Amino acid sequence: MMISGQIVRRGALVFVALLVGVFSVSPVEAGAPERQMTWAVHVQLTPTWFDPAETPGVATAFMVYYALHDALVKPLPGKALAPSLAESWSTSADGTSYEFVLRKGAKFHNGDPVTAEDVKFSFERYKGVAGKTLKERVAAVEILDVQRVRFRLKQPWPDFMTFFGTPATGAGWIVPKKYIEKVGDDGFKRAPVGAGPYRFVSFNPGVELVLEAFEPYWRKAPSVKRLVFLSIPDDATRLASLKRGETDVAYSIRGVLAEELRRSPGLTLKPTHIPFAVWYVFLDQWDPKSPWADKRVRVAANLAIDRQAINQAETLGFSKITGSVIPQDFEFFWRAPAYPYDPQRAKRLLAEAGYPNGFDGGEISADLVYASFAEATVNSLRAVGIRARLRPMERAAFFKEYQEKKFKQIVQSQSAAFGNAATRVEAFVAAGGLYVYGTYPDIDGLFQDQQRELDRGRREAMLHRIQQLMHDKAMFAPLMEPAFLNGYGPRVAESGLGLIVNYAYSAPYEDVTLKRP
Repeated sequence: MMISGQIVRRGALVFVALLVGVFSVSPVEAGAPERQMTWAVHVQLTPTWFDPAETPGVATAFMVYYALHDALVKPLPGKALAPSLAESWSTSADGTSYEFVLRKGAKFHNGDPVTAEDVKFSFERYKGVAGKTLKERVAAVEILDVQRVRFRLKQPWPDFMTFFGTPATGAGWIVPKKYIEKVGDDGFKRAPVGAGPYRFVSFNPGVELVLEAFEPYWRKAPSVKRLVFLSIPDDATRLASLKRGETDVAYSIRGVLAEELRRSPGLTLKPTHIPFAVWYVFLDQWDPKSPWADKRVRVAANLAIDRQAINQAETLGFSKITGSVIPQDFEFFWRAPAYPYDPQRAKRLLAEAGYPNGFDGGEISADLVYASFAEATVNSLRAVGIRARLRPMERAAFFKEYQEKKFKQIVQSQSAAFGNAATRVEAFVAAGGLYVYGTYPDIDGLFQDQQRELDRGRREAMLHRIQQLMHDKAMFAPLMEPAFLNGYGPRVAESGLGLIVNYAYSAPYEDVTLKRP
């Protein structure tokens, strides 16, 4: 039986409404209004996102990283690769080593200085997305002195700074060696210490994260002294909290609620376009006994989806329809033909494949936040005879099962991580990727070849060919690049939304401001 959007979200609505009533703290209750800013977050917060070593390959964790932690290099307003904990870096002439000079005076929240030892430690304990690729290609991390560290590669790798210096991974985000060795990994998640603009105060799991300004932060002392993140997974409850003034920024407001936000006096709708793609993975395409092993079935599923109707209903038409899982703004993107909406042809292909009456398509596992996308897709598939069922999951649990390869049939995949075509292929397409359930030898061979290729033109041709093969094999059903629709209230002078190009959330937090009362 198909699960409707009302049923999917009803439990979350009741539960979160109770939590907001018990745990939300209005600015007036917390102290001077100008000193606190509150976010209504669309997912349940998890301690996993307190530790950059476990970066999952999606943008959500950086919502926390940009507050608690800092990186050697990271995107900042106006710069895709900006010096941060490293005040400078250089590359050897042969492209096999990268040397970073650490910023003098940079400190962790416990007062310890950020040193080259912390950099080496952070990289060696990293086990998040692309961790295997990074470890295989870095020969050694060498401490030159307390403020200089060198990454020596096994061979030239043009993508090193893309993997290390952008939110494609969390490998360049630095954590305190001495503190973690004292408290352990679990203790670090319970009471994280970072080098970012805000320090940890308290965390009520799944409900509320509270941070306070770290005045000695190297870039600037934050204007807002207290950040509160309330986990409110239900869209309607997030909007209600914004309208009542209980929160200042609300993430991910879609559909009719986005229209309501846009019409509400004092509230501002802020669409942002980020390197965010949503697509469906046919996990059983490598099982010869499954209907999904037949390319005609996978093409039929693509033709069954009314992408433009979903775009209009969910994101007011702001999203980009695409034929690829690679964002259009990524380097080395190849524009695959977008599938038209053609349910009649879909039915013919199913009949040719031996399923004139359709078949049981199994479950579509999906992040609860975007379960409404999957629900619309379930309806489209059922209309041509593919009887699929929706399995919505809270985000942290969803990505945990995804990484552990526990899903079957179909997964609604998504990523807004930074990078280029190679980083996205590494995580979701090529053998050994964090979210890869099956691969094809020709794609894997080309991926390995492009990693070794130093000529940009030849490398681009290889990555284009990989994307063409992905399309030719109908490995995926690309849905769209959703616009991220957020809103903020009348107290906000600078929300931080859109300050960093291609970044979904408020950042840098030290730049957000409230209007003077």
